[in-house]
Amino acid sequence: MDEPEIRPSAVAILPAADMGESLAFFGRLGFAPTSLFPHEGYAILHDADGASVHLTRVEPEWIDPARCAHGVYLYARDVDARAAALGANPEDKPWGMREFAVLDPAGTLIRIGWPTSD
Repeated sequence: MDEPEIRPSAVAILPAADMGESLAFFGRLGFAPTSLFPHEGYAILHDADGASVHLTRVEPEWIDPARCAHGVYLYARDVDARAAALGANPEDKPWGMREFAVLDPAGTLIRIGWPTSD
């Protein structure tokens, strides 16, 4: 995948206690690494629409999934396909979004949705 052009945006930097496991998880969500920095413990991923997630290696004891207050909302047109890749069930919500939520390998809440009006 070619690295997308950088444009003004906000990008989540998420913890990864096991970089390989996190790369595989986000790969199932349609993200591919565009820049890998193994010695620094850092990876930059993009999906086909240009959304980006950064992963940073952390020590496993730094993460407590039961107490994690962090989450990311990803807007993606292909909600059903991404849910199927993780065995999740998307739902049409009363606020007009089709969405689902999962925890990544580090216990971070990942919610994915798209407006039902599209």
